[in-house]
Amino acid sequence: MAETESNTPEFSVSELANSLKRTVEDAYGHVRVRGELGRVTTPRSGHVYLDLKDEKAVISGVMWKGMVSRLNFRPEEGLEVICEGKLTTYPGQSKYQIIIERMEPAGAGALMALLEERKKKLAAEGLFESGRKKAIPYLPRVIGVVTSPTGAVIRDILHRLEDRFPRHVLLWPVLVQGEGAAAQIAAAIEGFNAIDGTGGIPRPDVLIVARGGGSVEDLWCFNEEVVVRAAASSVIPLISAVGHETDTTLIDFASDRRAPTPTGAAEIAVPVRSELMQDLRGWADRLSRGLMRLIERRRAEFRATSRVFPAPQALLGPMRQRLDLASTGIRPDALRRDIRSKAEKVAGAGGRLTSSLRRQVKSGREQMSSVSSRLGRASPARLAIQCRDRTEKLADRLVQAGKRSLIRKHRDLAAVAGRHALLGHQSVLRRGFALIRDMDGRLVRKSRGLSAGQSVSIELADGRKNAVIDGQTGQQRPKSRKIKPAASEKQGRLF
Repeated sequence: MAETESNTPEFSVSELANSLKRTVEDAYGHVRVRGELGRVTTPRSGHVYLDLKDEKAVISGVMWKGMVSRLNFRPEEGLEVICEGKLTTYPGQSKYQIIIERMEPAGAGALMALLEERKKKLAAEGLFESGRKKAIPYLPRVIGVVTSPTGAVIRDILHRLEDRFPRHVLLWPVLVQGEGAAAQIAAAIEGFNAIDGTGGIPRPDVLIVARGGGSVEDLWCFNEEVVVRAAASSVIPLISAVGHETDTTLIDFASDRRAPTPTGAAEIAVPVRSELMQDLRGWADRLSRGLMRLIERRRAEFRATSRVFPAPQALLGPMRQRLDLASTGIRPDALRRDIRSKAEKVAGAGGRLTSSLRRQVKSGREQMSSVSSRLGRASPARLAIQCRDRTEKLADRLVQAGKRSLIRKHRDLAAVAGRHALLGHQSVLRRGFALIRDMDGRLVRKSRGLSAGQSVSIELADGRKNAVIDGQTGQQRPKSRKIKPAASEKQGRLF
C-alpha cells in the first residue's frame, strides 16, 4: 500500500520551538501583569527566578541580575506585585515565561500587609521585648555611625555632636536603599560588635543607624529580617534614626532607643556640655556651702562642750601634788640598776649551773670508768645494767637540782619586776595621778612655769590628751593670821 503524500511542511524540534518563540514575542512584546509571587529563588548568579500566579494560573518569570539591583524591596513569596516585561519561551523546557524588566508592589497596602506579617513573626520570637533593651551610656567616648558616607545625614550628626559634646566618631559606610543595602547594614552592625579595641581601632560605646526620609519602598531595607536580627543581637547599645518622625521601620522596634531624626539620635547619644558644666559648678557650690555650715556647727558644739569641763589646773592640781610626793621616793635609775644586777646574777647562776652539771657528768663518767676497771672480770651485761641505773639516778638528781635553782632565780627576778611595776610611774598614773609635759616633751613640775594659752600634754594611765592653760589658779592660798596668846598666859623666863 503506497504512503499518502502530505503537503504539510516538516519542522525540526528546534525550528518549531524558535517559531513559537518568535510568535509569542511578536504578539506579547511588552506586557504588564499583576499577580502574587509564588516560588522565589535567587541562585549564586544573582538572577531571580519566580512564579507569578493568581487563583487559576501560574506564569514563570525571571529577572536578570542587573534589573534586580534596581529594586527597592526584596521579592518574597506571598507579595502581590505588578511586573512589566516581555513574554517569551524557553525552548530547553518547552515552557513560556515572562522576562521581568520592572517590578513594584501592587500598592502600599501590599507592602504594609507584608510588613505587619513580618512584625508579628519577629515579635513572637521576642526580638522586640523591652527586657532586651540596653541603656544608652550617658557620655560615650566613641560613637559608631552606620549610614551613607555621601548623604546629609552624616553631616547633620557630626554638626550636632560638635554643638553639644564633641566625641570620636567612627563611620561605617553602607548603602541605605536598593539591592544589597540590607546585607551591608547588617554586616556593619556585626562588624562594629566584632571590634575588640586591640587592633588600634577603638570599640564604640554606642551605635547610630541612620537614614533620611523616603517612601515605604525607599526605607524597605530597614524592614528586612537580616537587619532587624542584627540590631536585636547587638551587644553595643543601638539607636535607630531612620526617616522622619512619622516614619517607622522594624529596626525601630529592635533597637535599644528610637530617635525621630538623625539629628535627634546625636542629641540622645551625648548631653550638652555647657549644661553639664553648669550643673557641676552648681553641685560644687552646694557642696562647699554645706561643708562650711557643717564646720561652723561643729565649731559651735566644740565651744559649748569645752565650757562644761573644769579648768586643767583645778582638775590636775591634787594629782600633781601626789605625783611630786611619790616621785621623791622613787629612784628609777636605782631601780633599773637593781633589775640589771639581778638579771646578771641570774645569767651567771645559769652559767655556773651549766659548768657544775658538766663537772658532775664528767665525775660520773670517771667513777663509771673506775668501777668498770674494778669489775673487769664481771659480766658485761650486768656491768652495763649497773652503769645505766647509776647514770639515770645521777641525771635525775642533776635535773632536779637545776630546776630548783632556776625556780629560785625566776622568783627573785619576778620580785624585782614586781617592785619596778609597783614603784614605777605607770603604777602612780593608775592610782589617779597624771604627768604634764610641754609641747617639747619636758616635764612640768611647777604651775608658775606655765602661762595662759600654753599648750600642754597630759599623760594619764590610759593615754595622752592635749590641753590649753587658761591662766586661772586652781586654789587660793589661805591668809595667815597671828594667834594672840591668851590673857591668862604669861611667858616665863628661861633663867
